[in-house]
Amino acid sequence: MASQRLPLRAVAAQVVKAVEEGQSLSQALPGGMAQISDNERGQLQAFCYGTCRWYHRLNAELTIRLRKPLKKGDRVVVPLILVALFQLRHSNQANYAILNETVEACRSLGKPHLAGLVNAVLRAALREGEPEPPTQAVQFSHPEWQVEKLRHNWPERWQAILDANNAQAPMTLRVNARRMSRQAYLDQLAEVGIEAAPTAFATMGIQLAQPCAVDLLPYFADGVVSVQDEAAQLCTQLLDLQPGQRVLDACAAPGGKTCAILEHEAGLAEVVALDQSAERLVRVEENLERLDLNARVVAADAADTASWWDGTPFDRILLDVPCSASGVIRRHPDIKLLRREEDVPALAGIQLGLLEKLWQTLKPGGRLVYATCSVFPQENHRIIQRFLRHQDNATLAMPALDWGLDTEAGRQLFPETGSHDGFFYACLVRADDQSAKQAEST
Repeated sequence: MASQRLPLRAVAAQVVKAVEEGQSLSQALPGGMAQISDNERGQLQAFCYGTCRWYHRLNAELTIRLRKPLKKGDRVVVPLILVALFQLRHSNQANYAILNETVEACRSLGKPHLAGLVNAVLRAALREGEPEPPTQAVQFSHPEWQVEKLRHNWPERWQAILDANNAQAPMTLRVNARRMSRQAYLDQLAEVGIEAAPTAFATMGIQLAQPCAVDLLPYFADGVVSVQDEAAQLCTQLLDLQPGQRVLDACAAPGGKTCAILEHEAGLAEVVALDQSAERLVRVEENLERLDLNARVVAADAADTASWWDGTPFDRILLDVPCSASGVIRRHPDIKLLRREEDVPALAGIQLGLLEKLWQTLKPGGRLVYATCSVFPQENHRIIQRFLRHQDNATLAMPALDWGLDTEAGRQLFPETGSHDGFFYACLVRADDQSAKQAEST
């Protein structure tokens, strides 16, 4: 006999609990999706993403309302209540439905003895309204360390960054320059009633007024367009791609930038897409196939050059290093729960190590673009400053740009509500020692 299917809110509680225990939403959601009907999947995603986005604020309220902590075995009821509080504070669903369905979900999770508690907590939340946030971290629904780090690093911008992190990210497209012009694709969208506008900085970018399923996008399956944030698209402008070049995209998965590189310059001699995760490289291959593009896909640790590099230097390298992802929290709100303050210096060590290793694979006169989706200087311009202090044959070569903040060691983009993600780019050119010294003196 088949087991009884759990209610939607019970599944959402299990997913949020998994995130509390260290799984990412991308790891926890597929199992949840498998337990529900197809027409509930959009709701499940909205419940889980929204609860993670507002987790710290919701949890602060729940802590006030619970007179004493629940036993470890009853812990699943906490995320269940958090999901309900998220709906009460951030959705238009009828309050009675939220209460009734949450109490029923409590029973379905094998906790009927806590149904009265759940009901009482939610009724009090309705009756009394949301309490005044006791701290700015609770107000902005971020962990304290993130708020303090942003306040210290960006004293004039930290609140705007936090507000942008809590906003819904727009859906942005990259038009395949090999297949169609941006204006032609805008015309295609208009014909099917999809409102859109060109992005301000990425030359092939289009931002939709409202997100939609990719199968509604004209010619998506034919490789005419891809989903990619505007900030991520800017890498091709910095690489200065030319026919005949050999290009490395390090830490390439899931392959959006690899494909953008190939679309931008059709005459490249070779593109190598390198990533440590063979599992994630499957996505790279799928994207290449849909777009009818070719790259050599390699599974290896980029820092272990002896295991994958054939000794032939690259003309161009895109090094999109592992980072805190603090610039894309609005797309991945589980980062608020998963990332720890001590992760940042540990990541900085990895980032500098990768830069030093891959620099040796770059041809003299070649260009390396260092990129992160972080807004923390420790991972961005301070890495470039540290690298340049002891690398005599490296010079910073940032072109004149109309986007981002000039840090004097690269350009910092901040997440903007209704626009691009947070990103950092620095462009480095390799020369022989004599040329590098001459460039520094000019």
